[in-house]
Amino acid sequence: MKAFGKILGLVLLGLLLIIVALGFALSHLFDPNDYKDEIRQIARDKAHIELTLNGDIGWSLFPWLGLELHDASVATLAAPTQPFADLQMLGLSVRVLPLLRKEVQMSDVRVEGLNLRLTRDKDGHGNWQDIGKPASDTATTASTEPAPTSKPDSVSQPLKLDIDSLTVNNARVEYNDEQSGKQFSAESIQLSTGPVHEATSIPVKLTAFLGTNQPVMRVKTEVDGKLRFDRVLKRYQLEDMKVTGEASGEPLQGKTMTFAAQGQILVDLAANVAEWSSLKISANQLRALGELKVNNLDTTAQISGGVSIAQLDLARFLDSIGHPLPAMAPESLSKVELVSRLSGTPTSLTFDDLNLKVDDSTFTGRIAIEDFAKQAVRVQLKGDTFNADRYLPPKSAEANGASAARQAEVQGSEADALAASGDTPLPNAPTKSGWSTTKIIPVTRLKALDLNADISFGQLTLTQLPIQNAALKANSKDGLLTLENLSGNLYKGNFAANGSLDVRPMLPLAKLQTRITNVPVEKILQSQGQKPPVTGLLTLNSNVTGSGNSQRALISSLNGTANFALSNGVLLNANLEQQLCKGISTLNRKTLSGAPLAKDTPFKELKGSLVFRNGVASNPDMIVRMPGLSVKGDGDIDLRVLGMDYRIGITIEGDTRAMPDPACQVGKNFVGIELPLRCRGPLELGAKACRLDKEGLGKVAAKVAGNKLSDKLEEKLGDKVSPELKNALKGLFNR
Repeated sequence: MKAFGKILGLVLLGLLLIIVALGFALSHLFDPNDYKDEIRQIARDKAHIELTLNGDIGWSLFPWLGLELHDASVATLAAPTQPFADLQMLGLSVRVLPLLRKEVQMSDVRVEGLNLRLTRDKDGHGNWQDIGKPASDTATTASTEPAPTSKPDSVSQPLKLDIDSLTVNNARVEYNDEQSGKQFSAESIQLSTGPVHEATSIPVKLTAFLGTNQPVMRVKTEVDGKLRFDRVLKRYQLEDMKVTGEASGEPLQGKTMTFAAQGQILVDLAANVAEWSSLKISANQLRALGELKVNNLDTTAQISGGVSIAQLDLARFLDSIGHPLPAMAPESLSKVELVSRLSGTPTSLTFDDLNLKVDDSTFTGRIAIEDFAKQAVRVQLKGDTFNADRYLPPKSAEANGASAARQAEVQGSEADALAASGDTPLPNAPTKSGWSTTKIIPVTRLKALDLNADISFGQLTLTQLPIQNAALKANSKDGLLTLENLSGNLYKGNFAANGSLDVRPMLPLAKLQTRITNVPVEKILQSQGQKPPVTGLLTLNSNVTGSGNSQRALISSLNGTANFALSNGVLLNANLEQQLCKGISTLNRKTLSGAPLAKDTPFKELKGSLVFRNGVASNPDMIVRMPGLSVKGDGDIDLRVLGMDYRIGITIEGDTRAMPDPACQVGKNFVGIELPLRCRGPLELGAKACRLDKEGLGKVAAKVAGNKLSDKLEEKLGDKVSPELKNALKGLFNR
């Protein structure tokens, strides 16, 4: 038995030596370059591709089945002269004996100069769809002959891979869509891996330059991590992934963005889920943490997760990526941070349980983009305090110039009206407009905006007005912005407004309805930087419209109605009673002897209605109730230049003090007499723009004289003449 075993061993050794010698002879004596034409034909018949071999073929047979191709290209049989791939060199080798056990054991795989071109033509057909198809019409064949089906072998196992390493140098991938004109490229691709074994961590490093033409964009990127895959379980993981790079191009407006991302990525095709855990992202100054999960990979993907953005200077970040914000107050948007849960689909994104901090304000609630393509935005937020003024753009140079010109005119009129006694002439009517012609409505953005917003604030500062418990509800669709409600408490009063802005016409059309109740009017004027001529609690209801895209255009086209009431007020820096006493003293032909009274004039109520016509507000029924006075007036307020022109009639009781000035005593001849005032000039002057109407005062003097003559007739004639004659004589003298 020992001899037989020895002989058998020698036989096997001999056979092995013969096989080795045969492999050596085949690999050295057989040159595949002599059979290039046959190899090309086999590629056409079996793989249905056009294989071009311009370089030499190197090979080995045993124990490694080695292959090395140089200068080769591949095309489809439908377009054999248009290669979709070519390479400079491909080198690989496979152990022969493990192939018999369905195991692929390969040495280093090297690919040099791979160039892959993918094209979709104007009909939407991609050249990669023809790979592996015969040159004949496959559609006709498919319609006449059913495609063979194969039943999966439930017990078969996939080939086991065992590769020492994979290296790809200087590869390029290009995609061109002739339908849309879009192009994408990945150049200078460098890929290297460690040993490739299934269910083990495989070190992977990839670098590439990416580019697109719509928009023009260039990205340099590097990916580093460990790849683990299990083809049976259909699980793929990228552990300790790190992505770094730089981006530049049209969207960044000439700026450069440096970005990085890292985390653990898992794709489970059996469960149709993907996860990105321990997510970290940075882009210039932006830093974010979070986690993402995607379900339903086989249908419509559903995204869920959470994100936290560390505090950043948002204005500086946006400027660094080529999207600077409009000019704002200093330090605006310098402290912004966000924490939120998120969910979405490929076309939408929602931030739930949102906590957003913007400078000194905090918001909670929900923000959703329901459709990226339609810019459909839904906002539900609750804020503590928010100063909207700091985020509004400053006045333009043109607006500042117009405002300065008007202020100079007002100051000139005020200098002419220093004397409160009314001795100076009436101020001239203003002619300068302080309204800006700068465009204030972003028409293009509003036409594309699909918005539904519901926001509340503990305190909102808007145009310097501190609004408590403010609420804003608005929506925009197809160029029509609707303000459903803007309301709040203001200086212990309250207000509410609603309206619309329609940017679909050539000139934007604005409509506004307001309701103001018991708001101190002087506070409103002071907040706008104006010197209040009057104080009191304002109640106002208005319904106005205007058209245009600037302050001046909107004011000049203002039309509508309003009614107002001002209670418990004071006319500042104007003593109407003193001016009226001066008028009475003139009628009495006496000189005032007492010192001037207080410089202000209190009143109980001032009310009336307004009709707006192209920027001019007509007020035909102004009524003022003062102690001892009854005031009626009518006139116009020209909002285009903020000027007024009023005629006011005052029925007076005279000096109502315990010791009245003798010159200001009202006798029975003055009962029912209405003293006239004329008010003209800039609106800011208030009562300081009012003077006694001397023309009207002459008519009053004639009436007073008639009353005195009537008294004389009564005294002299007594009962000596008939009542008819006395009445006729009184009428004659009154005339």
